[in-house]
Amino acid sequence: MIQLGYIVFIAISFLVSLTIYFQPDTRLYLRLFPLFLLLTLAVELISFYFSVNNKTIAILIIYNFFSLFEYLFYMYVLREIIQHKRAKKIIFYITWLYILLEILNFLFIQKITAYNSMTYALGCLLIGAICIYYFFELFQSAHSVSLVRQPSFWICSGLLFYYCCSFPIYGLLNFLKKAPPVIQNNFGVVVLLLNVFLYSSFTIAFLCRIRVRKSML
Repeated sequence: MIQLGYIVFIAISFLVSLTIYFQPDTRLYLRLFPLFLLLTLAVELISFYFSVNNKTIAILIIYNFFSLFEYLFYMYVLREIIQHKRAKKIIFYITWLYILLEILNFLFIQKITAYNSMTYALGCLLIGAICIYYFFELFQSAHSVSLVRQPSFWICSGLLFYYCCSFPIYGLLNFLKKAPPVIQNNFGVVVLLLNVFLYSSFTIAFLCRIRVRKSML
């Protein structure tokens, strides 16, 4: 039931993201978000179906492949958000290095049928580091901007919080399988809260550029 909880927030975020197509001067990375969220929603629904039918290996395979795609998408988004050309190049090379490490992990280390906690933890660190650089770049900017109306601010805030908090949780997921039921239940609640925060941040990012006209009485 916990998984259904954040599936609802993904669905809401997806529906709200469609407003992007009606906003002028919307950048490409924002226009790709609805497609990404639709795929995320499909993956979560399929994994929920498999979990009901106790198909654990199928769930692990799906999540391992989707986790790789998810990181690649976020790295693309962050690369589009970052302004410094040298930083963009570094992110580009890091992306390809991450793909190589993920493939090696799939084939030789943790394998595709086990949860790839090593590359997930590495992805958390990379996304967190790039988000921190974004804020450094933002505060070094010579031009003042309204942060509440910056989609990039809300996206990076959500990603930074989510991946910094999920790093110790998902990184130890393979060791939590034998933990007492109380710890496992608390783990599920924490995951729910993290996902709620992440997709709520995305939802705000999609809406923050919309200006509401005040009627003159």
